[in-house]
Amino acid sequence: MSNILTASIGRKLLMSITGLFLVVFIALHLIINLLLIFDSSGEMFNIGANFMATNPVVKIIEPLLGLGFLIHILWAFNIEYQNWKARPVKYNKANSGESSTWVSRNMLVLGALVFVFLVIHIINFFWVIKFDPHSMHTVTVGGIEMEDTYTLVTDLFKGNITYCIFYILGGLLLGFHLSHGFWSAFQTLGLNNKYWMKRWQVIGYIYAVLVAVGFSAIPLYFLIKF
Repeated sequence: MSNILTASIGRKLLMSITGLFLVVFIALHLIINLLLIFDSSGEMFNIGANFMATNPVVKIIEPLLGLGFLIHILWAFNIEYQNWKARPVKYNKANSGESSTWVSRNMLVLGALVFVFLVIHIINFFWVIKFDPHSMHTVTVGGIEMEDTYTLVTDLFKGNITYCIFYILGGLLLGFHLSHGFWSAFQTLGLNNKYWMKRWQVIGYIYAVLVAVGFSAIPLYFLIKF
């Protein structure tokens, strides 16, 4: 038991648990972000953002979320390194496509690109909201004064075509990553009997498409409208 994290199955288990934790966060994050489209006044998005910033439960979960991201990313590189050490001479990859998908063979690359997107996203939004709140305007919604997060986000989309394109690419990369990561996490956890494996794959593909389309639709909306 003490060596579970050094064993191959232990490393994959940790990846699966942190991955599924992040899947839930991504879904919640997308739901709140879609309020940018469905309410042009910005009130609903500001209420959602204010809730996420002030709710005590969210404040407890937030550092756990950051830790989950960190573990998931670092452990991915650790697994790849351990696999490389165990097999320093690469196998013939001529027929690799017959037994695995392109996405499954490039999960580390996709994850690294998603990480780059995440860092830039944090710099533009999370860092400003958390550590430079004085640079933001405030609004009053329902008698409650809160930071005008809606203006912060929409101004960037309206005034920066490059960032819009970058955000779309980030959403697509995340979708590709999830199309394999979602169902493979359940497989690692042993929930992959003959009845459920295909179902997890279908659910994973649907979820990945919804995430990719959902995140891409936001900058597209501002590109088309403005």
